[in-house]
Amino acid sequence: MGKDFSKQLKKGLKNLWWFIWESNSIWSWIANIILAFVIIKFLLYPGLGFMVGTTHPVVAVISSSMEHNGKSVDSWWSSECCMDIMCTQQISQETLYFPYLITKNKFEKFKFKNGFNKGDIMILVNPKNAEVGDIIVFYVQNRADPIIHRIVYMNETSYSTKGDNNCGTWEFEADIPKEKAIGKAVLRIPLLGWIKIGFMNLVGVFAGG
Repeated sequence: MGKDFSKQLKKGLKNLWWFIWESNSIWSWIANIILAFVIIKFLLYPGLGFMVGTTHPVVAVISSSMEHNGKSVDSWWSSECCMDIMCTQQISQETLYFPYLITKNKFEKFKFKNGFNKGDIMILVNPKNAEVGDIIVFYVQNRADPIIHRIVYMNETSYSTKGDNNCGTWEFEADIPKEKAIGKAVLRIPLLGWIKIGFMNLVGVFAGG
């Protein structure tokens, strides 16, 4: 009985291997997609997170709050952003960073000094050594998606951040407890995040319908 079971098991595994890797049927393609998702989600992603010391080693940028719109640091630093919806009040980035004692020369030494765009992928590491000017990812209450902004001020227990493209530091990103930070950005991969954004939008369409 033991030999028959072993024989049947080997045959089953052989058929499964052929189905996944050699069959060209639509069901085989679906199985491959599911298998790839499982491997990435439950093996590669956690493994990468363990190596770099964060539960979120890879994030997609889903907002435009860090965009510089193709401007150089010089032109972006002196550019003005709208303080209200009607844009009746404007303020320069230089003025916004002045209270934090961040000058243009200091900003030019920051990582990602030219910002990054919606749809980019950011690679994260443990944020324990984050400093002013670094990009961190953090969760805030009542928001489903994490925020990815630049540190403009910090003390022993908390961070305050600002989106490069925003007209100030909003209430939810002032005095962020350090334990709320889940990663520090160290590498940018342009555009690849649009795959996730497109997929989530598609899911939203079907869910809403």
